[in-house]
Amino acid sequence: MKIAVVFLLLFECLSMQAVTSRMLAFSLPGMSASTDESVPDTLNEVNQRTVAAMPQWKRPSSTKSSFEKLEGRLNPIDTNYIEPQRYDFTVMLQNSNSYEVYRLSNHSGQHITFAPKPSIKIGPFFGWRWAFLGYTIDVKHMDLSHRNRTKKEYDVSIYSSMLGIDIYYRKTGNDYRIRSISLDGDIDTSPMKNVEFGGLMSSIKGADAYFIFNHRKFSYPAAFSQSTIQRRSAGSVLLGAGYTEHALSVDWEKLNELIGEKLGKEALEAMVEANLVSQKVRYRNFSLSSGYAYNWVFARNWLAATSLSLSLAYKHTSGDLQDNKFRLQDFTIKNVNLDGIARFALVWNNARWYAGMNAVLHSYNYNKSRFYTNNIFGTLNLYVGFNFGRRDD
Repeated sequence: MKIAVVFLLLFECLSMQAVTSRMLAFSLPGMSASTDESVPDTLNEVNQRTVAAMPQWKRPSSTKSSFEKLEGRLNPIDTNYIEPQRYDFTVMLQNSNSYEVYRLSNHSGQHITFAPKPSIKIGPFFGWRWAFLGYTIDVKHMDLSHRNRTKKEYDVSIYSSMLGIDIYYRKTGNDYRIRSISLDGDIDTSPMKNVEFGGLMSSIKGADAYFIFNHRKFSYPAAFSQSTIQRRSAGSVLLGAGYTEHALSVDWEKLNELIGEKLGKEALEAMVEANLVSQKVRYRNFSLSSGYAYNWVFARNWLAATSLSLSLAYKHTSGDLQDNKFRLQDFTIKNVNLDGIARFALVWNNARWYAGMNAVLHSYNYNKSRFYTNNIFGTLNLYVGFNFGRRDD
């Protein structure tokens, strides 16, 4: 959609040039070659009459000016604190490193933690004003025959000085490992550490939007989209809202087989007795968040940024319990938990060239008397890029 908007604006610019050329061609033949000062006024009057005679849809488009007005409303800044973007376009090379952890617990205090190997991706990005689009390749799985085709990740971010929007979709593959497991206190579970387990699948999709109160002095884009430059240190309170859909599936039969193989019959019996958590869990998450962000300008063209937000999340959940004593409706109840989002950034930006790193961490919790899950996922980005297409203003 953003690429379409870029083409639309390019088309409008070309249309403006074409209209101007036609107006000049219409006016020049009837005009004297004299240098009389009335010539520009005559040309202007003819141009105005020509535009007025055109159908509305053929007139020089006001789309660009309307867009600029909207952009101005969403980006009101104090230039003593923030230097506005002087370019329309940017290209960037980015390295992205993704991390994820799932921790599952039951009412008996037993828990198991899963985490896949971190993915390392690299690829080009193209930016236009607020928006970035790009494509990255997982360099750890360049061989197509061994690529995990079930693993997917998409992220779209739109930032202005006043508003921010993050849209994301993540689907895990079958490359999880068991990072830790706790059964009964006298059972040694060390042989299970870092053992591969392909029986866990999860996905999350959602969107977060937030409002920056001190947007005239504090620039979120300066820290996380490099589209402005913070010249003086400033902070701001954040207020946001979000919606996500989570899905988690655990193949407990496969896990029990693995436990019996690695730890023996005693550990398997202990796990089976406590295995009352859901095999499949789906929940929708509605949240309201509040937090604070601060941009520290510690040297010219340098910026260190921190942003922390906590959210009250209302979760509507469903699951299929393995224990027949529990019914589906017993597990599908309303719940409120505390979630969080943390962001960190280090940026060097001289308006033309920029480089830096940023990290974004999400934490989601679901807590009931018989079942608890905690999911943490995040991305560390390293990037370098430059801006071009300087604006007339």
